[in-house]
Amino acid sequence: MAREKKRRSNGRRSPLAAAALIGAGLLITGGIYAGASAAIAATDTQTSASTQLTVDDGKKLFQANCATCHGLDLQGTDNGPSLYGVGELAVEFQVATGRMPLQMQGPQAPQKPVQFTQDQIEAMASYVQTTAPGPTYPAEGILDGEGDVAHGAELFRINCAMCHNVAAAGGALTEGKFAPGLANTSALHIYAAMVTGPQNMPVFGDMNLSDDDKRDIISALLFQQQEVQIGGFTLGSLGPVSEGLFIWIFGIGGLVAITVWITAKSN
Repeated sequence: MAREKKRRSNGRRSPLAAAALIGAGLLITGGIYAGASAAIAATDTQTSASTQLTVDDGKKLFQANCATCHGLDLQGTDNGPSLYGVGELAVEFQVATGRMPLQMQGPQAPQKPVQFTQDQIEAMASYVQTTAPGPTYPAEGILDGEGDVAHGAELFRINCAMCHNVAAAGGALTEGKFAPGLANTSALHIYAAMVTGPQNMPVFGDMNLSDDDKRDIISALLFQQQEVQIGGFTLGSLGPVSEGLFIWIFGIGGLVAITVWITAKSN
């Protein structure tokens, strides 16, 4: 009897062994779950990255964000113009620069933070293009910046500098309107502005500027964006007007101040 009880006591497992077994089971189960979750997350990420928005997605985005002003069928309303004939290039330009959706009515739409992703913008642009075709994206060669910079700079001075300034720094127009600076404008948006004529800008068709001319202008502006600044105060790069005003205020003002100081000291 005593021998049988001894055998039973020897066959019992230690409490530490049971805890170790439970811990090992939890670790194995947790590891399998973590690995499976990571694999599922990676699959979802790849799926979402590879998914492109469709024209129907663009239609839904347009109706939710743009139709109030431009109409459900792009026909326009009292608050916004018709979009027939503007094409996907104009939509991409206006929305990707933050000008649209319009924040408030004014002389012209200013740039502001972009409210959509690039995929959403392109989906809306595709919807407009399928419904009311117009100007579309150019060939890559026009945007490569490898055109004739000297010829492009000459064309810019002739056709664009009266509004955008010879240094492409922008300038004021009438009735609160303005031509924006082009120091940070992309090649695509420079081309889009020439082709679609946003705000107060005229449209430069092929009869005015050929594709080669547009390429040269874009190349000149890209070169100007990348050139090394030589230092000094640019004063907005507005030329003799700002420079003369600076000299008048600080130069003449300084002479007047010195004259007053000398007179006060002599008295």
